[in-house]
Amino acid sequence: MLRTIDLRGRTLSASDLLDAVPRATAARDEALHTAARIVHDVAERGEASLREQASQFDGVDGHDIRVPQHHIDEAIAGLDADVRAALDEAIRRVRIASAAQVPPPVRTELAPGAVVEQVWRPVQRVGVYVPGGKAAYPSSVVMNVVPAQVAGVEQVALASPPQRDHDGRVHPVILAAAGLLGVTEVYAMGGAGAIGAYAYGVPGLGLDRVDVISGPGNNFVALAKRVVAGMVGTDSEAGATEILIVADDSAQPALVAADLISQAEHDEQASAVLVTPSVALADRVLAEIDARAGGTLHADRIAQALAGPQSAIVLVDDLAAATAFSNVYAPEHLELHLTDPRVDDFVNAGAVFVGDHAPVSLGDYLAGSNHVLPTGGQARYASGLSASTFLRPQQVIRYDRAALEAVKDDIVALATAEVLPAHGEAVTARFEA
Repeated sequence: MLRTIDLRGRTLSASDLLDAVPRATAARDEALHTAARIVHDVAERGEASLREQASQFDGVDGHDIRVPQHHIDEAIAGLDADVRAALDEAIRRVRIASAAQVPPPVRTELAPGAVVEQVWRPVQRVGVYVPGGKAAYPSSVVMNVVPAQVAGVEQVALASPPQRDHDGRVHPVILAAAGLLGVTEVYAMGGAGAIGAYAYGVPGLGLDRVDVISGPGNNFVALAKRVVAGMVGTDSEAGATEILIVADDSAQPALVAADLISQAEHDEQASAVLVTPSVALADRVLAEIDARAGGTLHADRIAQALAGPQSAIVLVDDLAAATAFSNVYAPEHLELHLTDPRVDDFVNAGAVFVGDHAPVSLGDYLAGSNHVLPTGGQARYASGLSASTFLRPQQVIRYDRAALEAVKDDIVALATAEVLPAHGEAVTARFEA
C-alpha cells in the first residue's frame, strides 16, 4: 500500500533530499490552473458563476447562497448535546491559546522626546472558509473564527459548500458552530469560487470584499488563495493534509499506523509519510496498516491516499538523516515518536506533536493549538493560523521639537546624498525664523 523510498547509504544534499520528497506535484499544478479559471469567472460573473459551480460540483440548484438567520437558529436548536459540549470546550481552549498570541504594544524612547510605538491593529473584515466536501468540519469554524475574534476583527464572514443532502444548506453542524460564535454572515458556496467571491465581492449577495481570507481546504482552495494574493491577505496555503512521522525502534507500530491512517482519511490527496532508520519498525507499521485500514469507514479513500505519490515510508541511516529529511519536507503535521525527541532540531513544521499521547487528532480538535497549518512545504517560511494572522503591526512616531532638531543635520546629510533635497527642506522648514 505504502511505497518505500530507501535513502540509506547515500550522502544527500538538501537539494537531493528535496527531490526525494514524496509530493503530488502534478495534481497541484493542475489545481492552480483550474483555480485561476474559477476565481476569474467569479470576478466577472459573480452570483451566476457561483450558482453554476454549485450545480456542477455540489449537485445543488436554487439554494440560498446568503444563508438566512433561521437556518443558523435551526441548526443550533438541532445540535447534538455532546457535540455542543465538545464545541464549547474547543472554543474555550482555542480562545485561551489565541489570546496568548496577541502581542502587547511596545513603546521605545530613542532619546528624550523621541518615541516610536509599535501597536497591533486588527484587519476590519475577514472571510473564513470551512470545507464541506468529503466531511463536515465544525472544528475549522472554531479554529478560524476564534483567533479572528480574539484579534479584534469586527466583521467575520463564513463560507462553506452547500450540501445536496441538506437541501442546499450549509452542513447544519457547521452552521451551528458559526451560530455559537455569533457569526451571522454565512454563505453557502464552496471551493475556489468562494475564495474568488471573498476577494472580489458579490454585490448581488451583499457580499463585500474582505481584507483577509483564512481557512483550510483541498488543493483548489489552497491555490485559489495564491491566485488572489496581493488583492487580499491570506493565511498560508492550507491544502490537502500532510502528516510526517519520525520514529525509531521505541515507537509503537500500532500508534504510528493509526496516525497515518487518520490523516489519510481526509482526502485521496492526503499525504502520509513515515521516516525511520528502523526497517523492523517500517515492516511492523505496514502490517498494522494492512490490518487496520480496510476496516475503517473510508477505507477506499484511505487506500488511495496511501498508494498515491504523496505518501511513503522513507528509510534513512540515522536520526540525523531523518531530521534533515523532515526539515526539507517541512510538513504540516510532524509527529515525533522517539526515545529522545529533540524538538528544537525540527525547525520546519506547521505543528509538532511529541510522544505517544499527542496525536495529530488532538490538535485537530482540543489541544488548544490551531489546526489550520501550511502545507506543500510552506512551513519553511509560513506559520499556522493564529491571532497574528488578523493583526498588522503599525508604528506610531512621536518627536518633539528638540528631538527633531537633534537629528536635523543627519537627515539633511542623507537627503542630500540621495539627491532628495526637499526631504531635508521639510525638516529645516520647521526651524526657520
